Amino acid sequence: MSEALDIDRLDLECEYNNVEHRTDLNGIDRLIVRRGQQFSIRLYLRSGSYQPGVSALDCVAETGPQPSEQYGTKAAFGLTADVNTSCWSAAITSPPGDTLALSICSAPDAPIGRYSLSLGQSARIEFILLFNPWCPGDAVYMDNERSLEEYVLSQDGIIFRGTYKYPIPLPWNFGQFESGILDICLRTLDMNPKYLRNPGKDCSGRRNPIYVTRVLSAMINCNDDKGVLLGKWTDGYEGGISPMFWRGSVEILRNWDTQACQPVRYGQCWVFAAVACTVSRALGIPCRVITNFASAHDTNNNLVIERYINENGDLVQSREMIWNYHCWVESWMTRPDLKSGFNGWQASDPTPQEKSDGVYCCGPVPVKAIKEGELLLKYDAPFVFAEVNADVNTVMQKKDGSTSRVNTTTFVGQKISTKSVGSDVREDITNLYKYPEGSDEEREVFEKANHRNKLLQQQQNQGLHITIKVGTDARKGCDFDVFAVVTNNTHSEKKCRLVFGSCAVSYSGYVGGNCGFKDLLNVELAPGGERKVPLRLNYSKYGGQLTDDSLIRLAALLFDYSTREPVLAVRNIVLTDPEIKVRILGEPKQNRRLAAEITLQNPLPEPLQDCCFSIEGANLTGGHVISQRLDSCVAPGEDAKVKIYFTPTHSGMRKLVVDFDSNKLCHIKGFRNVIIGK
Repeated sequence: MSEALDIDRLDLECEYNNVEHRTDLNGIDRLIVRRGQQFSIRLYLRSGSYQPGVSALDCVAETGPQPSEQYGTKAAFGLTADVNTSCWSAAITSPPGDTLALSICSAPDAPIGRYSLSLGQSARIEFILLFNPWCPGDAVYMDNERSLEEYVLSQDGIIFRGTYKYPIPLPWNFGQFESGILDICLRTLDMNPKYLRNPGKDCSGRRNPIYVTRVLSAMINCNDDKGVLLGKWTDGYEGGISPMFWRGSVEILRNWDTQACQPVRYGQCWVFAAVACTVSRALGIPCRVITNFASAHDTNNNLVIERYINENGDLVQSREMIWNYHCWVESWMTRPDLKSGFNGWQASDPTPQEKSDGVYCCGPVPVKAIKEGELLLKYDAPFVFAEVNADVNTVMQKKDGSTSRVNTTTFVGQKISTKSVGSDVREDITNLYKYPEGSDEEREVFEKANHRNKLLQQQQNQGLHITIKVGTDARKGCDFDVFAVVTNNTHSEKKCRLVFGSCAVSYSGYVGGNCGFKDLLNVELAPGGERKVPLRLNYSKYGGQLTDDSLIRLAALLFDYSTREPVLAVRNIVLTDPEIKVRILGEPKQNRRLAAEITLQNPLPEPLQDCCFSIEGANLTGGHVISQRLDSCVAPGEDAKVKIYFTPTHSGMRKLVVDFDSNKLCHIKGFRNVIIGK
């Protein structure tokens, strides 16, 4: 007859277990473990001693407010001779006596979240269970240690913005292990409408990273729920903060948590994606932020973007647009719900653009499904396919109300980018989403996806060709030239009209004020001839028009008087910001106070006022932003310079993210990698 163990007290051995489960950066004051992997606790018996084959211990693990064995949110198990890592199990791993080592293992497909575990009648423990990408039985298993360091454990990264011709690295503090962040990430799951409607079923769904990723895609935005961020792309940021302000996810998540789950104002695509990446990594799902340059927003699923211009080549706003870039996330997992061959990276997008199943969310969809044109696979494959493959039709709206087709060459889905594993270098992953332009494989994909516009696309007008070139000095604060280069590829002389304009533009395509304009009524081109037409962009004109994105849209519209055909060239340029220089003073060691000497030279022909430097870094600045203002203005050509002190709490490579803000230069970002010794 079995005899129940009489437990007096126990030791969760949090430090040992959390280190073994790679959760110790969350702290060692409570038990945080990963599923499918053993953890050990020490039992001190009140009376008697453990006798193999005689002593018994009934264990019950429960999660959620309505635990049930049917939903998989409750598991009852007893002692066995050895731990079984394929299911909930427990075994005594020490010799018989009154102090015992108890090894426990959760099922590799157990729901993640907060658990209570009762041990017989006299003891109960609490712990948090996370996904385990180191466990071969877990759906998020990733068999590459360097990739796991990057996509799960790294607390900082690089997000690429700018243009496809000039990608700009933006440093970001993901901070998934900073104090309190894991609890906030779990709260995002508990605030989702599916949980509020049926908590038992929702907690059961948390065994599945597909389900969790789709919930996060909806909860990072607030369009249908008490989500984290409110998006805003136009008309200023009254009542909140410019998306360019944020240096990391920590402040955003903490603000949402402390404000009773009211949305944080404001986010744009890279902010939504970065916060989703933080939450995914915190929960144990390998995740990375992706940037798709020249990203199409197709609202009617016809894989065609209808873009309208006026007779000056200015963009006329419509719901369908080409974003200068767009960011989403990829998460690593198996897809047992689909036919074979679609495991691995799955794209999901928390930026609210279109509804999916009645909710503003998108994905996860296998990246391979996008490449292969498998548009029937879950979730939202047609929308993501269009983002990287849509055709673009440009139509001119004339003053008399008529319209005409415009010859132009616009390719979407350029230089799809992410941060490289173990370095800050940009990795081009376009080949994961698309076959090479014009290849037989690309043609097969378009046939499968019924992308007839691409298949039937005619050769562009080969008679007159126009491109836009940019001078070497396109820096913020400078006057510089841009050029429309017109080539006559015919055997006859051509007379044309050239309209060459520029305007400020946001990364999502919203057009601002005029930055420079030229209208030449009589451009003559000899057969085979070329003409280079300059347009001077003066800071005195463009400086007050720029948005936070520092983008200028250049459009050159050529009218051939003989054929009446318009030809359009468009190019967005990003004006480079001044470099922020960071010098670390002192020997970087754990728990030793350091100083960062930060310098930025004013590149503008006018003084900078209200200057402020801010720094933030995981395990560097105590989970907070440290700011310092300058007392005086900074004259043209002079340096803004401060010293900011901080104390690292952990060793290893850390990224110190720096922000500079002023009345004229807003939220310039920089960073410095710091190796902290023990």
